[in-house]
Amino acid sequence: MTKAVKNRILYQLNFLKSIGYDYHEVVKISNKELNSSSLPNDIKELESLAENCYLCELSKSRRNVLFGEGNINASLMLIADEPTASEDELKSFFVGKTGEQLVKMIENVLPLKKEDVYITNLVKCRSLNGINASHFSSCSSYLYKQIELVNPKLIVTFGEKVYQYLLNDTSSSFNQIRGQLTSFRNYSVIPTHSVSFLLRNPSSKKDTFQDMLKIKSILESN
Repeated sequence: MTKAVKNRILYQLNFLKSIGYDYHEVVKISNKELNSSSLPNDIKELESLAENCYLCELSKSRRNVLFGEGNINASLMLIADEPTASEDELKSFFVGKTGEQLVKMIENVLPLKKEDVYITNLVKCRSLNGINASHFSSCSSYLYKQIELVNPKLIVTFGEKVYQYLLNDTSSSFNQIRGQLTSFRNYSVIPTHSVSFLLRNPSSKKDTFQDMLKIKSILESN
């Protein structure tokens, strides 16, 4: 963006403000400045920052920002890819059939309830055509800081895309690494099928059940 273009935009914004239009206070961050060390150590402040984020094009298509939900002191953190249309509308994670399936996965196997875990996404805003590496690059520092603040004993990634982006691994076969214990920044990670995938492919629930038993074992270990 040229200096002349920036000046025209600023002039237009100032003009609109002078005649009564209001817009959010400028958040003074950029892709270069946004990193885990510069972000607040209070998760509520971090959420407020994310809710006023306009670093990527997803801010144009979202209705709500889905930052995170659940116990901020959880031993188990669940990471999905992006908000669905229903989640974006209701500003709530795992609604409808996916929510019912998630509760079954947690409460039928783990010594936990849904509200005991912490849930978030790779990106905090809904996309119209699927997320890409650029979207994750803009949003990743929020996720990294969330992981740091929650400090879970175990992270479960839902689906191939979440594993690939979080672990920066596009070469491994998801079928081979699914259910295997790996690590991200000294945090233990287990990738498994996404909840929506299980609803479309019920035959994979048996494999995921085995993953959940492994997750239970890790959570119960010292």
